[in-house]
Amino acid sequence: MSEARHPFAYRDFRLFWVARLCVMLAQNCLIVIVGWQVYDLARASMGLNEAALQLGFIGLAQFAPMLLLTPVSGWLADRFDRRLIVQLCIAAQAGCALALAWLAVSGASSLPSLFLLASLLGVGRAFYGPAQNAMGPNLVPISVVPRAIPLNSIANRTGAILGPAAGGYLYLASPASPYVVSAALFCVALVCALLLRPLPPLTLNLSIGPLRQLVQGLQYIRRNQIVMGAISLDLFAGLLGGATALLPVFARDILHVGPAGLGHLHAAPAAGALLAAVWFAHRPLRDDVGAKMLISVAVFGLATIAFGVSRWMPLSLLCLAILGASDMVSVFVRQSLIQILTPNELRGRVGAASTLSIAASSELGDAESGLVAAWIGPVAAVVAGGVGAILVAVLWSRWFPELRATRRFETQAPQALLQP
Repeated sequence: MSEARHPFAYRDFRLFWVARLCVMLAQNCLIVIVGWQVYDLARASMGLNEAALQLGFIGLAQFAPMLLLTPVSGWLADRFDRRLIVQLCIAAQAGCALALAWLAVSGASSLPSLFLLASLLGVGRAFYGPAQNAMGPNLVPISVVPRAIPLNSIANRTGAILGPAAGGYLYLASPASPYVVSAALFCVALVCALLLRPLPPLTLNLSIGPLRQLVQGLQYIRRNQIVMGAISLDLFAGLLGGATALLPVFARDILHVGPAGLGHLHAAPAAGALLAAVWFAHRPLRDDVGAKMLISVAVFGLATIAFGVSRWMPLSLLCLAILGASDMVSVFVRQSLIQILTPNELRGRVGAASTLSIAASSELGDAESGLVAAWIGPVAAVVAGGVGAILVAVLWSRWFPELRATRRFETQAPQALLQP
């Protein structure tokens, strides 16, 4: 492949990538420290299971705004300047980080204040995700998209590795430090976003009403079984198989490794995913991509089960790394199929549905994990989630034969929205 076809050969993609990296570093730093503060404050007055339930609630606080706003944010991303939406969302998240820093410095941090700011961060992410994802395919030729996706994932996973680890160490130095650093990273991302050149004009059909425009993305997903299968597979596998919400429980009360160890536990899945993303950036998946996506979800479930029963930190880190690598396979296939199969005028709305599925499999999955952990205990909850992910892979293999039979990305093409 010639150098001109490498995504980094395009100026705007480089700016986009740096902005994405900074945002992911800041977001992951905030997520792990807010979760630690919530659990630590809760444990001062609650038992283990009740405090674990608070972790579920903090996940729900971040997911609820996305559930309510993502359909609208997808429509906005197809209606207005995607660059402007991204810029405003980055600025809003920087403001939340500064507010968290002020609470830490003043000693005013409390469960209500943390829940409020977590919800506001969820609002910013609800609008940021669809606009940012819809921008990506406009920055490089469509033939370069499958190679750009793992590079985007490298930015995501690098942020997920360094963000939590840095957050843990910064918090040990000063409770306000991770929030101040996160605000600075958001500012760097904002500068990069401001430097992006105008995108191709959108061609949203204004002859139909806004409500009809909102549901067009869902209509497209429902009628394209490959896209539907890919999005729903990620949703249900992540919802049932997520163990990351309970990592503070494992760090504090099972593995006994403290906040620094918590940062390492959060970073391990991202480390595995990063290795897989680097591999795909040089050697993208080419054959039997649908079947490999389904197999990766089953491996994800097996790794989750192994992590749940582990009591040795190195083994736990290895299980989480395998979990992250297998999840990266699913992410790569899903995003490639969605971005290649979806027309540009629908990418905001279809991307919003994908963003919502990712949020549901993380934030709502966090709430589910917290509730199940309060009911049957954290270890049993993680093991049951891994079993659920394996079951999802088996069922989706039968329910979505088009996805299972998908062989190569380059044989796919954007499909027009079928009118009812």
